[in-house]
Order: sequence, then C-alpha cells, then structure tokens
Amino acid sequence: MLADLADGLVDLGHQVTIIGAGHNATKARMVKVWDSTVADRLGEPYPEVLNAIVTRRTIEDLAMAGEVDVVHDHTLSGPLNASAYAELGLPTVVTVHGPPHTDARRYYRALGTDVALVSISHRQAALAPELNWAATVHNGLQPRRWPYSARKGEYALWLGRYHQDKAPHLALEAAHAVGMPLVLAGKCSEPVEKKYFAESVQPLIGPDDKVVGVADAVLKRELLVDARCLLFPVQWEEPFGMVMIESMVCGTPVVALRQGAVPEVVVDGVTGLLCDRPEELPEALEVVSALDPTACRRHVERNFSAERMAAGYVRCYRQVLAKQGAPWRPTTDMAGSRAR
Repeated sequence: MLADLADGLVDLGHQVTIIGAGHNATKARMVKVWDSTVADRLGEPYPEVLNAIVTRRTIEDLAMAGEVDVVHDHTLSGPLNASAYAELGLPTVVTVHGPPHTDARRYYRALGTDVALVSISHRQAALAPELNWAATVHNGLQPRRWPYSARKGEYALWLGRYHQDKAPHLALEAAHAVGMPLVLAGKCSEPVEKKYFAESVQPLIGPDDKVVGVADAVLKRELLVDARCLLFPVQWEEPFGMVMIESMVCGTPVVALRQGAVPEVVVDGVTGLLCDRPEELPEALEVVSALDPTACRRHVERNFSAERMAAGYVRCYRQVLAKQGAPWRPTTDMAGSRAR
C-alpha cells in the first residue's frame, strides 16, 4: 500500500522520500532505517523506538534543507515525534492501519491534535469518533501490476495471518461442507499464531486441502488469480482488508462475513457474497462462481486504484497545511509538495 501510494504521489508531481526498510522498488527517494525488513520482530519495542529516533533525525535534516512540507507516518512510535515536527512548521498525518477502538484508542486520544489521523474506512473512524480524524482514504493498488483471468480453478483460498480474528478454521469448515478444496496461505510466526494453528486449524486440514505458508508477491498473485473465490470469514472489526481488493482485481470474488469495513469494499451480489453468520458460508460457496469476474476487476479499478488513493491523501495534506497556515510549495511544474 505504501509503495503504491508513493508512486501515485510521484505520478501526481510530488517529491516523496520514504524512510523505511529494505530495498526501494518505488519512484520515490528512500532513506533506509534497516537494510532489510524485520517482520519477525513485529511488536518488539526496540525496532519501533530506533525507527522513531532515526526518522526524527532524518526529517529534521530534510526540514533544515527545505525539503519537506508534510510528515506522513505509518508506524506506531513515529507519531510521538509530531510535536517536535510542529516546532519546525511540519504537520504530521498518521494513517491508522489497525482497529482504533481497542488499546490504540487511548494512544491516539493522548496524541490529541498533534497528529491528523486518516482512517482507511468509514467504519474504522466510526468506532472512535472522538479522535482527531482528518479524512478517510481507502487503500488502493495499481491494477496493471495484478493479473486477471475469467477462468477459475476449483479451490477456495484463505490468505492472512493465523489468528482467531481471521478465522481460517471457519474457512475450512465452510469449504469442507461443500466438498471444495481449500488453499491456506498465511503468516504463522508469532506464539499466538502458532498456538492457534496447532489447536484450531491443523486438526481440520483434510487430504484435499493445501497449506503453502507465507505467500510472497509472486505466489500470492498466482493463488488469487486461479482461485474460485477468496474466503474471508473475519471475526473482528476489519479496518479495511487489503487482500479483498487484491482478490477482486484478479477477477476473483470474495465470500466474507459482514464484519467491519467488508461492506465498504465488497459489493454484495456483484463482486462477492456477504454472509451474516458462518453457517451461511457453504451456500455462498456453491453459487459464487456465477459472479462476473470482470465486474470484480472493474470495481477495483474505479474505487480502489493507487491514483484514487494518492489523490485522497493530497486533499488531506492540503487540508492540514491550510489549517496551520503553512505554504504549499511547488516542486515541479505541477502544484506539488514534499511528503515524507
């Protein structure tokens, strides 16, 4: 999502610097905090704290050189620097990627007006209406980077992390009820994930099912484009559900439970089938192949493109800059800005 946003902003004429980890595969300039990604350390305090320190020093240097107008943070610890950026005349925009009504609610409430929050769905923002929301911008992707096929295989696909919230056990039960093979591709590295997989998922795996581990960018596309449908039986307030638009752009409809932002992303009866209870999932699996793959692709192109996402963030940047009376300085022939 961040890579597509960076490219979308550059395509609109803005100067973008990514401060992050790993190699740079975008059109933006990149400053590395880590040589490689550290997904196995997700949730540990040290990477988060170090990221916040290095990011702050980098942005201060960029600000002194007049090369930044807006700080757009996607991390947990980074927004703690917002007050320091404000002293430099820089507003901080923060995209909230998780559910804001849990422990995160108190955190974002404590940040107050130091940050301008962006929700990735209207449902997400509605769960904590008192927070300092500046805009809602749905996630997007670049359709041209995703394959499409109207011909589908016989298997259903579950793709996510092994957790009760994502409920792959419900996907297995639904697929087995109609005799449909299920392919499971998911993250299973944290203790809670390993425990859930061992106790609730592994005992249900049948001879026709297939567990493929974590799907990289290539394998994920292969699995999505060939699947009869994506099974998305979430048991929580899903903030957005990126995998749903990844599935639909491949022409693959979604069978999901009506939780969180799911109804904002999937058009029931057109790009997928939404169920109110797990018991309804098997019936949906039996009829989902009647949906038009082209309608799925078209829905993403019209509503969840990277271009649309970037334009939404530009409107947000302009809004927060105008609110604090900061200039919007052109960097190209277009009215651009410098976003970090």
